[in-house]
Amino acid sequence: MRFRPCIDIHNGKVKQIVGGSLKDQNDVAKENFVASQDSTFFANLYQKKGLKGGHIILLNPVSSPYYQETKEQAVKALKAYPKGMQIGGGITRENAAFFLEQGADKVIVTSYVFRHGEIDYKNLESILREVGKEHLVLDLSCRKKGEDYFIVTDRWQNYTNVALNKESLDFFAGFCNEFLIHAVDVEGKQAGIEKQVAAMLGDWGKCEATYAGGIRSDEDLEQLKRLGKDKIDFTVGSALDLFGGVLEFEKISERYNGGKN
Repeated sequence: MRFRPCIDIHNGKVKQIVGGSLKDQNDVAKENFVASQDSTFFANLYQKKGLKGGHIILLNPVSSPYYQETKEQAVKALKAYPKGMQIGGGITRENAAFFLEQGADKVIVTSYVFRHGEIDYKNLESILREVGKEHLVLDLSCRKKGEDYFIVTDRWQNYTNVALNKESLDFFAGFCNEFLIHAVDVEGKQAGIEKQVAAMLGDWGKCEATYAGGIRSDEDLEQLKRLGKDKIDFTVGSALDLFGGVLEFEKISERYNGGKN
């Protein structure tokens, strides 16, 4: 189980937000933390610690007046730590190659593949051809509805009709190198992990997957390790002392670096 650090960028600033609060209209979100440092500070820090496979996420849509500023911050981070991080947020066939050329190790795709509540198979095949399976991460971030979890898109605002389960994981694993899965209902709330999601990923365990959402303590990490059967990686945002939380970045980056726990 490895620690995958994050750089979330909203309105041109590195932030930690409550995931479910993000709205495209007027570019608003409930903020947990706004960093005084820019994206390169965090990219340099992660590189120094040897933490690979972290995520840079653009939280503004292309239509936003803040998008260009957010994109510039993302590119600065990629250039500061070439091939050390992945990038997601508005990734399409048209711009994926650009971000890889700027230094992204992989691109993370959500809304380009999940559209109008369904899987866009044409776009899935298209971006697979564009970047290759080895450079593609599918974001299967989910929210609970009834007894099941469903994949959500458009910065986690809209449900699809695609349930997150072993069958869907099997299917999507044929198109990508790994998964990024935010448990959106607890994302940014430090409310504890979604045990059902963690256990599902641990039981499945057929390709790399990173869990995010609700981690707030060492006990949560131990629980995630147990439920995930030491097969899934994790990212922590608001709970880290880097972002105003209590979990010590130094300790976590040392303990969960490269699977050497």
